[in-house]
Amino acid sequence: MEIRIGRIVFTEQTCYTGEVMLNYVVGPNNGPPLLLLHAQTGSWESYLKVLEPLAQRFHVYAVDIRGHGKSSRTPGHYDWNTIGYDLRFFLKKVIQQKTIISGNSSGGLIALWLAAFVPELVAAIVLEDAPLFSAEMPRFRERDKFVFKGLRNLVETMEDKRGNPVEFISTSFVPVMEREQWTEKKLSPVATLVLRLLVGTYRMFYRIDPIDLTVLPFAPRIMIKSLSMFDVDFARAFVEERIYEGLDHAEALQITECPILILHGKWSRHPGFGLIGAMDDEDAAHAQRLNKRVVYKKLDVNHVIHVFKPEVFVNEVKKFAATVDFDGHDSISNQRVLEPVDVY
Repeated sequence: MEIRIGRIVFTEQTCYTGEVMLNYVVGPNNGPPLLLLHAQTGSWESYLKVLEPLAQRFHVYAVDIRGHGKSSRTPGHYDWNTIGYDLRFFLKKVIQQKTIISGNSSGGLIALWLAAFVPELVAAIVLEDAPLFSAEMPRFRERDKFVFKGLRNLVETMEDKRGNPVEFISTSFVPVMEREQWTEKKLSPVATLVLRLLVGTYRMFYRIDPIDLTVLPFAPRIMIKSLSMFDVDFARAFVEERIYEGLDHAEALQITECPILILHGKWSRHPGFGLIGAMDDEDAAHAQRLNKRVVYKKLDVNHVIHVFKPEVFVNEVKKFAATVDFDGHDSISNQRVLEPVDVY
């Protein structure tokens, strides 16, 4: 199916890996391949603001990770190895070239997995505010637990209400520092009521998923649409600690031989919840100590950089890509190669 985004026509297609169907969009071949991997609960549509400018310089692919968007749901089968092998198949069979991979949040961890385990397919990676170290156990559950608690709330509120994200959104909050005091920023009762009415009206008239509330601004519209297509078991895999098999962040960083761009968004630390954000400054410094190829950029922007500062995201990716050698890079012969379990 053709989709016009600005002046550029993309096509929406599917790829069958032998286990799951992956949905993706691809633009015209205007340069080296660039694969975009969205965050947890997202979809390829989160990249709508940046697809046109990126497609002027790259051959852009944006994929729905399994359990997201229009790709297959596989309850009980979500972990880094399994997801990584989906994308390895996609790189080998669809793109068929060394690729720059840019991943936001958990998508960044998938990009890191690919760089570490299938280096022959990866020219460089962009970690867009990826939760390096902070999303590992037991830290994720015990110390920096804000996101963990959010995922647990998502499971509890959406488990029996698949496709209706209102309960989750209305019970979610973000701690913010205002006038030297922590407050909880959340949806007001009036906004919650309006959202319930909008979703109810949409369901009454259309009776189909996904929920696409075109009257809303871009960010909440895409969030609600993506949540209505999201397999809640993907979040449950984090809560039940099933997701973590196959990826040690420090070890993967150490053996990655391709260039790495880390885009680091805003963060703070709450006395009760710990880290509010993906990484703190020590996490970023640790990543740079582990791998000297890291290019680090601190940005004054929220977690989903490509949504809230699309021009900044596009410029940083283009600048970084100009330094990438697609024909190869120096290898480090004394580094140990990790061997993930072959799930196919």
